[in-house]
Order: sequence, then structure tokens, then C-alpha cells
Amino acid sequence: MTENNMAATTEHVEIPSTETDPPKTDNIDAESEQADPDRTDEDEDEDGGEPPGPKIRETPEDIRLEAIANTVALHPSRDILVCGDVDGDLYAYSYSCTEGENRELWSSGHHMKSCRQVRFSADGLKLYSVSRDKAVHLLDAERGQLVTRIRGAHGAPINSLLLVDENILATGDDGGTLKVWDMRKGTAIMDLKHHDDYISDIAVDQAKRILLTASGDGTMGVFNIKRRRFELLSEYQSGDLTSVVLMKRGRKVVCGSSEGTLYIFNWNGFGATSDRFAIKAESVDSIIAVNDSIMCTASMDGYIRAVNLLPNRVIGCVGQHVGEPIEELAKSWDSRFLVSSAHDQLIKFWDITSLPNTTVNEYRKRKKKDGRMKSLSKKAHGDNDFFSGLVEETEKKEDGEEEDDSDSDSGSD
Repeated sequence: MTENNMAATTEHVEIPSTETDPPKTDNIDAESEQADPDRTDEDEDEDGGEPPGPKIRETPEDIRLEAIANTVALHPSRDILVCGDVDGDLYAYSYSCTEGENRELWSSGHHMKSCRQVRFSADGLKLYSVSRDKAVHLLDAERGQLVTRIRGAHGAPINSLLLVDENILATGDDGGTLKVWDMRKGTAIMDLKHHDDYISDIAVDQAKRILLTASGDGTMGVFNIKRRRFELLSEYQSGDLTSVVLMKRGRKVVCGSSEGTLYIFNWNGFGATSDRFAIKAESVDSIIAVNDSIMCTASMDGYIRAVNLLPNRVIGCVGQHVGEPIEELAKSWDSRFLVSSAHDQLIKFWDITSLPNTTVNEYRKRKKKDGRMKSLSKKAHGDNDFFSGLVEETEKKEDGEEEDDSDSDSGSD
């Protein structure tokens, strides 16, 4: 996107001649200064001195979109994000803590229907996106230009996307089919259907050998990429599995669900859960790991919760889109910000720099009388929340007491 600088030069600015000035102007100014002995240097600055510098915020300003964004991805090494909306459009923005410095870089309308997921390549040079139009797109991340399109990549609308490495891509559709693509050839090297409903999310282990899928049929699927085969499905859970993430250095797998419960599996014990943890949210639609023990969850109730795994605790509220379902969470390249997209057509930024250092006690604290979650940032309960300051002061007095807003079957590790 090209920006036009329309600043006027001094050549075109008309400067009044001093010869036409009224002869008594200086005397009038002098008299005014004598009549106003309280006049300060600040007043002079306001009249024509140096303008104040740009305001630096703790987090970038919200980005307002023209439509709801289903997905948001952050560049792996720069302050840039890309979001995909329900109209099928992609938008790239640079973000900054300097007020007024967020910039739209480009937009792309290559998808014919809703864009479901977008991801950057590890080097940040490429973008992959999938859509309800059943196509997989590869774009140049710098300019937003379409490089490769795989039309009819699936027989059903594509819902989820994972980059396994620079050449291998995994996609899951609304019918429960998982495909793994070799993008050097543009062909699928795995095409397997073992789920009875949509694939909501995909994860891979650090060795890039095992793919895990969360599905609307209530099961987690396990697939071996190296051997190109299906391994097993987990037992059925009572709700849709909506998200999946690896924790504890890959020793634990956590699945979010439509009923607000986190289902926890041991690695190599995928058949049955080792633990389950109800966080009293309407759902857990997106999960992102902050470190080995702490994750952030997004829900239909608009809250972003920080959750500790083993001991299982809701640490507090990172932020919220008031009353609006959250579609996806992403983390900035420097782990400074958490970014969320929701039905209010906003991309919001949350400061999570202190979250990795949070410690959680083994024993449970008493629940807060007002039932509110602990605020983990100044704007956790909304920018205009009158009580936010009071909440923070109360929490300081409580010396880090966390709310017991959870129910866990066990504390196994």
C-alpha cells in the first residue's frame, strides 16, 4: 500500500509582511504580559512552542476491522500481523506502542468465501491461508500477492491449518478429513478421514513426527507423518474438542472444548484423558502456550483467561472483548503481547510480559467474595472499567492470591 505524503513546503505558505503590522502591536503584547503575571512557559508552548511528543502506550491501540476476523497470525520476527475475515479478505498491519502509528500495509481478496485460518512461514516471507471456498493459498507476505493457489484442495470447506515445516502443510476440513501437503509439488502426501465431524485445530510435536487433531466429534486424532498413517482416536468426550496445544515440554497435551473443560492427555497415552479441568467458561475456542506451564484460553464469553497446568488453576483475566466471542489468540514474536480477534471486529493487544513469571501455589486459595477473576493487566476488565483500579489495589493487598475459579478431577502429573 502506497502512502502519499501531502505535507506543504514553506515556499507555498504565505507570510504576512511586517510592514503592514499595526505600529502598537509590540506595546499591546507587552501590556498583556504585564497584566497577566501568572503566565507560564507552558502557556507560551501552547501558543506556538514545541508540540508535545507522541504518546507511548503500554500496548498498541486496537485495530478496527470492516468485518469479523476469524483468524490472526503474527510475524515471527517483526511487529506485523495478518488477519483473515468472514468476507475472505486478508489484511496486513504493522503495529506500534506509539499512538497513531498502527498502519495497514496491504489487503488481499483472493479467497471467494470466509478465510478460516492464516499462518506465517518460519522465516516470515510466506503466508498460507485456508478458506470455506476449499482452497489453500500461498502468498508473498511482504506484498500480499498470490503465489500459489490449490483449488478444491478438500471436498469440504477447510477449517484448520498447520505449518509442519517450510515445505509440509497440514489442513483439516468440516467433514473430518486431514490432508498433509508437500508444497514443493502442490500435492497431498496424506489424505485420511477418521473423524466424523469438523477438525477444529492441529498440533505437531517438536520432532515433527506426530500430528494431533481436535475434532467436533469429541475425539483427538493421532497421525504419524513419517509413516504417513493414522494411529488412533482418543475416547469420546462430552463436548466438541475445539483446540489442542502441547505443554510441559511435550509431555502433556491439552484440548479445549465447547463445554469449557480442558481435557489433559499424557504423551503416548492418547487413548484416555489423564485429567480434566473445568474452568467455568462458556467454551475454550482457542489456546496458546505462554510457557511450559501457563496457557491463555479464549472463550465465547469474551474472556481471555490465564491458566496454570499442574497444579490446575485459573490464574486470572488477561483481557476481554466485552460480551463478544473470541475467535483466535496469537503471541507476538518477542512474547510481549497477546493478540486477540473477536466478533466486535477488533484486534486487541494485551501485555503478558509478567505472566511467565507467575507462580501458583499447590494449595487452593479462598474464592473472592465478588466472584471476579484477578486482573492481570490494567485493561483486563475493559479500558473504561471504573472498578479496574480498585481491583488492582485489592489484589496487591491480597499478595498475589489467585481465584479458585475451577474444578479439577485430579492433580495428577
